[in-house]
Amino acid sequence: MASCPFCDAAIEPGLTACPHCQSSLTPISPAPAPAPAPAPAPSAPVQKRTSGSNMVIWLVVIGGIVLAGICVICVLTALLLPAVQQAREAARRSACKGNLKMIGLALHNYHDTYGSFPPAYIPDATGKPMHSWRVLILPFIDQLAMHDAYDFSQPWNSPQNLAITQNIPPVYICPSSPGSRDSHYVLITGKGTCFEGTQGVTLRKITDGASNTLLVVEANASGIHWSEPRDYDMSGFMGPGSPGGLSSKHPGGFQAVLGDGSVRFFNESINVELLKALITPAGGENIGQF
Repeated sequence: MASCPFCDAAIEPGLTACPHCQSSLTPISPAPAPAPAPAPAPSAPVQKRTSGSNMVIWLVVIGGIVLAGICVICVLTALLLPAVQQAREAARRSACKGNLKMIGLALHNYHDTYGSFPPAYIPDATGKPMHSWRVLILPFIDQLAMHDAYDFSQPWNSPQNLAITQNIPPVYICPSSPGSRDSHYVLITGKGTCFEGTQGVTLRKITDGASNTLLVVEANASGIHWSEPRDYDMSGFMGPGSPGGLSSKHPGGFQAVLGDGSVRFFNESINVELLKALITPAGGENIGQF
């Protein structure tokens, strides 16, 4: 037996209506079961970085740092190099001035010893230049041993004398032009100069004033072996910067020894007539300040 869901009376099973309350007993369809929730979409697989890829990244980073460092160094070098070069040239010019001061002092010591400055050269019996003033002042530039070994009875370019003079005394080398046996310092010779040839001038005869008269000048690329009895001939004077004399590796001019032993730097733009007046010891020119 079954019970009516409406009147709770006992009824036969399978009836479509209750015989007691006449209620319809049509079975109610069960509610549909809820659809299952869709399965979540599978997420993309996470790729793990390998040690190789990490190495590449580090190499890129390190390479960038190194490249940046190189760029900084290049910039600093470009900025500092001119200053370094200027400082080096200033030091070389100062050393060159020291050489000229030593030569000037040697000339004055020679004057004190022999009563005059040395002649530009000593001639042989025929009047041909045989020995240079640079050899004559060797005892006064700490080269007494070389002077004593030098044979004054033979010409400067004899095999024996060339063997003795193969090493140039450092005082005759400008630090800005190393690497040869040629002298970088010469006298100005010729008529009307302090060194007319075989006679050495005295300070008394420099009537224009020792501080107004040139004795020794820089001669870049002179082509004169340091012991050769040859200097800068005034007859070929071509002004400052001329090859073989009155020129130097120092930017802007040259240095020279004056008759009083002082050393001055002369600008390439110096007036040529003033320069000629400074070369003559007794020209009577009104030189003034220079």
